[in-house]
Amino acid sequence: MGQRILVVDDEKLIVKGIRFSLEQDGMEVDSAYDGEEAVELARQNHYDMVLLDVMLPKMTGFEVCQQIRGFSNVPIIMLTAKGDDMDKILGLDYGADDYITKPFNILEVKARIKAIIRRTARKAEPKEASNVVEKGSVRLDCDGRRVNINGREIDLTAKEFEVLELLMKNPGKVYSREKLLKLVWGSDYPGDVRTVDVHIRRLREKIESIPSEPVYVRTKWGVGYYFA
Repeated sequence: MGQRILVVDDEKLIVKGIRFSLEQDGMEVDSAYDGEEAVELARQNHYDMVLLDVMLPKMTGFEVCQQIRGFSNVPIIMLTAKGDDMDKILGLDYGADDYITKPFNILEVKARIKAIIRRTARKAEPKEASNVVEKGSVRLDCDGRRVNINGREIDLTAKEFEVLELLMKNPGKVYSREKLLKLVWGSDYPGDVRTVDVHIRRLREKIESIPSEPVYVRTKWGVGYYFA
């Protein structure tokens, strides 16, 4: 069965072009033209990916992303017409997994979609042995992609989970920002190391009692990050 994609953009010609190209690859495409419609469709349906424009009627793409993150960890790629770095960082800060700057090449869009879906599918593949990592009060179910701290489940985005999984499976090992970017986002990812900093900050806000004084995800100043 082909993947199901939600495309959110108020420019109908852009939606039509993306829909045509994705359907040529056997994907099923739903569309929304404003923020409220996007949130409602994401709540009612299961999607493998959301392509989300930043500038939308009724609510911004950032607000849509934040609301979707309240009930779903579906991968989200932000589409932004602005080249400003702050827009890209904001998108990641609200829970997006990736971003593409307009005008874009549809081949790049399809490549990003397929890469993220492949990574997500690999993580969901069944393992013969138990794939649970426990360190202190943190329990990471790698197959179910669930995180529990002191018995309380924590909702993480796909990338936040992958960062934590890598660090927890290699406790004490310090990873530079460049190394984390390559291992989690891939060598072809066009973003820079600030992407890593944003995700580490958001991860700490979710799993640390005092994010400014982290117990689990620690910083080795001048070197990188590690799980203590």
